[in-house]
Amino acid sequence: MSLYASPPLPRNERQLVFTSSQAARYLGVSLATVRRWTDAGHVSCYRTPGGQRRFSRAQLDDFIASMQRTGSAEEPTVVAQRSAQVA
Repeated sequence: MSLYASPPLPRNERQLVFTSSQAARYLGVSLATVRRWTDAGHVSCYRTPGGQRRFSRAQLDDFIASMQRTGSAEEPTVVAQRSAQVA
C-alpha cells in the first residue's frame, strides 16, 4: 500500500519558503530582477533577522496571478508606466 494518495509533487510544488535565488528560478527571472521587484514593492517578501529575503509560495503565486491579470510578462514598472500614460 502506498503512503501517497496521488503521485508526490515536484519539490518546488511542495516547498513553502523560497530564498531569493529559488524565487527567481520559480518565477523564471534573474536574481537581480527579484531584488528589484521586491525593493519596488511588486513582489511581497519578508526578511529574516539577518535581513535576507524569504518568499512564501503563496506570495509568488499571487504575483504570478497579478501579472496574468495584466496580460503582460513585462516588468511591473513598465506595465504601471504604460497604465499611467493611458489614464
